[in-house]
Amino acid sequence: MKISVKVPATTANIGSGFDCLGMALPIYNTVTIEETVLPGTGIEINVMSEGDTEEDFAMEHIPTDENNIVYKAVELLYNSIGQNPAELKITIKSQIPIARGLGSSAAVIVGGLLAANELLGKPADEAALLSIATEVEGHPDNVTPAIVGGLVLTSQEEDGSILYRKLKWPEEWHITVCIPDFELATEIARSVLPKEVPMQDATFNARRLAMFVEAIHSKDAELMKLALQDKLHQQYRMKLVPGLCEIIENLKHEENVLGCVLSGAGPSILVISQKNNLEKIKSIVSETWADLNVKTDIKTLKVEENGAQILEASLV
Repeated sequence: MKISVKVPATTANIGSGFDCLGMALPIYNTVTIEETVLPGTGIEINVMSEGDTEEDFAMEHIPTDENNIVYKAVELLYNSIGQNPAELKITIKSQIPIARGLGSSAAVIVGGLLAANELLGKPADEAALLSIATEVEGHPDNVTPAIVGGLVLTSQEEDGSILYRKLKWPEEWHITVCIPDFELATEIARSVLPKEVPMQDATFNARRLAMFVEAIHSKDAELMKLALQDKLHQQYRMKLVPGLCEIIENLKHEENVLGCVLSGAGPSILVISQKNNLEKIKSIVSETWADLNVKTDIKTLKVEENGAQILEASLV
């Protein structure tokens, strides 16, 4: 049996929604799992990049044994029904840049889980898949939209369950994703965050997140400009993303720009805008980073409303 699953990229936090807001984007990873027929062959994991070869170096450093996060997710699923994974071949085809804040790890975790769940006859429902994916990833803001698609407000509850609600992103608000040619490991981006924050910063973000939800529902651009502000993570991560301060400052002068935020832990950034000044936005970002010898790939994307999808289910 052979199962292939296509999973979208995701962007998390989106300003004030630290660890609870996530959005699916139309860039994809594909995970294929097949049962091998020869006993004793164990686990075989192959990882390859589709398109540019710039990711090849990063691919070389992805574990291809039991330490691979896809295998860990698959193993948890098998264990949850009292089984152990035996002879499996796992193939990962990646379009999502690694360590750029676009949910590459969440995508492969979700892809592996859904493929393995199909192989096992679908013993896990959506709730179980969300819980297992979050256990492997560490937080639900990327894995939830990777599974269900769209813009999602999500929370991991004390019992380990995942609560989420989908929000409708206004179609007239453009999302420009700016991906620099350098990596930023999530572990490093997490390490610079304080263990405690001032009460006024916590309440600031609570207010801004409430504004975000209302701005989405009412399509209030002026409110959204405030809602995208953050005091829990971006100010600490600024030093890890060269040029980010300059980009934000330069974009302030563009009247149709609602905000500029880190995508997840970075270093990619999102520029939220309305009307048709997209080329000017791209020019500002690319020129600012070019001054620092940073190359960038800039895409204006729509929200991917579909989550992970089964592409192929066939007998080998």
